Amino acid sequence: MDSFVAFDLGASSGLAVAGTLADEKITMREISRFNNGIIPVGSHYHWNILGLYDTLRKSLKSFVDENKCQPASIGIDTWGVDFGLLAPDGSLLGEPYAYRDPHTNGMMEEYFKLIPRQKVYDMTGIQLMQINSLFQLFALKRNGSSLLENASDLLFLPDLLNYMFTGVKKAEFTISSTSQMLNPRTVKWASELFDVFGAPLSLMQEIVMPGTIIGTLTDAIAKETGAGKIPVVAVGSHDTASAIAAVPAQGENWAYLSSGTWSLMGIETRKPLISKETEEMNFTNEGGVEGTFRFLKNLTGLWLLEQSMKQWRNENYSYNRLVEMAKAEKQCQCIVDPDAPDFMNPENMLVAINDYCNRTAQKAPETVGQYVRCIFESLAFKYKETMETLKKLSPHPIEKLHVIGGGSKNAYLCQLTANATGMPVVAGPAEGTAMGNLLVQAMALGKLKSLAEIRKVALNSVETKTYLPQS
Repeated sequence: MDSFVAFDLGASSGLAVAGTLADEKITMREISRFNNGIIPVGSHYHWNILGLYDTLRKSLKSFVDENKCQPASIGIDTWGVDFGLLAPDGSLLGEPYAYRDPHTNGMMEEYFKLIPRQKVYDMTGIQLMQINSLFQLFALKRNGSSLLENASDLLFLPDLLNYMFTGVKKAEFTISSTSQMLNPRTVKWASELFDVFGAPLSLMQEIVMPGTIIGTLTDAIAKETGAGKIPVVAVGSHDTASAIAAVPAQGENWAYLSSGTWSLMGIETRKPLISKETEEMNFTNEGGVEGTFRFLKNLTGLWLLEQSMKQWRNENYSYNRLVEMAKAEKQCQCIVDPDAPDFMNPENMLVAINDYCNRTAQKAPETVGQYVRCIFESLAFKYKETMETLKKLSPHPIEKLHVIGGGSKNAYLCQLTANATGMPVVAGPAEGTAMGNLLVQAMALGKLKSLAEIRKVALNSVETKTYLPQS
């Protein structure tokens, strides 16, 4: 029975999972779980892409050694927007910048002096954020980066890892769509956006759709890992694309919330929704599996809690303990906007929350439970605000909200979300990204025929929990 191996990389952690498809169900088992994070180097922040590659390579070898068999294929997904640069000889030029690096500060506004923001949005349909690849590339050009001057190829992170495994350079559709450099109507690179600041379009690769076999493992990796010359599949290489593919939903009258370090709330559409109204609301159109689009809003998610926990590391609180401490607080006493610039990458998240509350004439939290409750209630109210806008823009009714990702395991936050949005919240699967990754691999190898079949398998394979609005 064939097994597939998925590598699901997030901004704070990564996961290697094996999956076996049988009787219209996918059975998943963890191979390894590992930490990831931004590495400060001088005044900049980078990703340790070589360390990640080494971890994936070792995880693949571990699977082969433990199971005494070769997987049918592998697939890699990561967060969006970040990229690496290659020299003409194919070697990596430095460690990729992280999207929270300050070199993009002010670059979006500078770029709009060359071409109006309205035109950029109309050409790409992507939410305007300074972290987007377009503004990262512009920052490198404006700052006279020697890396960019010597680069011949740009590869988004999952494409870069695919290249390291296969030697083949491609740009997968869903990850490319996060860049603000792709025209979603034509599914081609928006050349004018490069021309206005002198970036060569030749940096970019041929775009391929999810479910495309990129190539096979290089001879060296095939031998070293024992996996053989197995296919490497371009899955929904943007982690949210893989996650949405595995939403155990039926019909179309539903929205999703991918809840992790980031929160992504939206709907699935067959064509991009680009209008003056969607621009004003700053909604985005990112690619999905089977040529669909994820019409959504990128929201700061559990990042606030993850960073706050660094300040409590000496107390060694578990995640569940923090949730219980929040629930024990009698009432919510302050609300912050998780997307405020204050919370982008502060040295101390607790100080940032205090400063925000003081600036907005609110009483700042005083206990650990109050901080956690503030974060959870702030997220719930952000979801409410976003859902109200989404309902106005959606071409079809929205009757329930599917929550996937790590946040789906937080019963307290799920209930707060149901209360705030006033609609049923269906939670699960927590590892939806890995599941979607595996199922797209299965589709690429002919085991499944469509996105509808992928969702049917997901529905058969997971147990969900529904939270109804209570107040």
